[in-house]
Amino acid sequence: MPAIMQNFEFHNPTRVIFGAGQIAALARHVPAHARVLMLYGGGSIKANGTYDEVRAALAGLAHPLLEFAGIEPNPRYETLMRAVQLVQREQVDFLLAVGGGSVVDGTKFVAAAAVYDGDPWDILKTGGKVVQAALPFGAVLTLPATGSEMNSASVISRAATQEKRAFMSPHVYPRFSVLDPAKTLSLPLRQVGNGVVDAFIHTTEQYLTYPANAPVQDRFAEGLLQTLLELGAQVLARPDDVEVRANIMWSATMALNGLIGVGVPQDWATHCVGHELTALFGLDHAQTLAIVLPGILQVRRAAKRDKLLQYAERVWGLREGSEEQRIDAAIASTRAFFEQVGVPTRLSAYGLGAEAIEATVAALEAAGLTGLGERRDITPGDVRRALQLSL
Repeated sequence: MPAIMQNFEFHNPTRVIFGAGQIAALARHVPAHARVLMLYGGGSIKANGTYDEVRAALAGLAHPLLEFAGIEPNPRYETLMRAVQLVQREQVDFLLAVGGGSVVDGTKFVAAAAVYDGDPWDILKTGGKVVQAALPFGAVLTLPATGSEMNSASVISRAATQEKRAFMSPHVYPRFSVLDPAKTLSLPLRQVGNGVVDAFIHTTEQYLTYPANAPVQDRFAEGLLQTLLELGAQVLARPDDVEVRANIMWSATMALNGLIGVGVPQDWATHCVGHELTALFGLDHAQTLAIVLPGILQVRRAAKRDKLLQYAERVWGLREGSEEQRIDAAIASTRAFFEQVGVPTRLSAYGLGAEAIEATVAALEAAGLTGLGERRDITPGDVRRALQLSL
């Protein structure tokens, strides 16, 4: 039977406000009479001037601008519940996330939990199925990576149980997102490299599956992957080039705003495994993805054969040698690229060994994640073998 593109609906309501100086436009998009809570992480938005620009842009609000600081990378449920209590106590009716993807993810949870009539953990336990409403919110993005600024997904960690859960809901699309690439110039190159890897693997999760007669989505995905390959090299050579940062920022947004994933099978096994590594060992999200993906591609090379050969040719320009050699070269090139942008791909680089593999597999089994991938047939044994290839 020939491959066919799947039926789909596509709707993305987020307004993107892109470019230098666009934080000044906030006053046009935040309701003037709303009771607004600004949520952010550590001190970076104060160091790079974003905090002052946001406050200046919203100086005309009818009510004082409230603040909640301290949202962590891999935002914690416990922290976010304190924000939920603040929202309810102060009768906040509009949220503003200022920071990277973790702050935006955390704000999505707060937006849903603040109006949920029940145990907020239900939102994460059910993957968002219980969400019927959420507070409106906008975002000012300072770290391009997750695409959370233009999608309806969020990933939250719970420290008490070492769990990391995702949820999705159409109610938590940002109303708008401000993307000023100049605000990313102060980021350490480690975080920039993480962002490139994150965007790259978001794309492969929707592309490296099996053919679905979806050439538009394939070509969009391949264009993003080629662009990220070029930008990864450029940002290392020209770390102060705002145009390079602008294109990284837009690539990361486009990688996970839903466009390239419509009508095609999606994998997400690398993310499922990576989430457990982060929850157990505190690694950066992109670091876990860089560890997992090369091994997953090797273990799944038969099931992904057609798309791996397409990837080898169209993204890496690999046309010589046998099919097996081209697949090997594409996987090796992928690993080398992650290393090039400063994201190690071996567990040993993070001080982890075989014991980490067994703990990760056990966590997946405990969470019921025993059939992963685009065909739901990646077993715990497959995960073990994939991670052993990245020791």
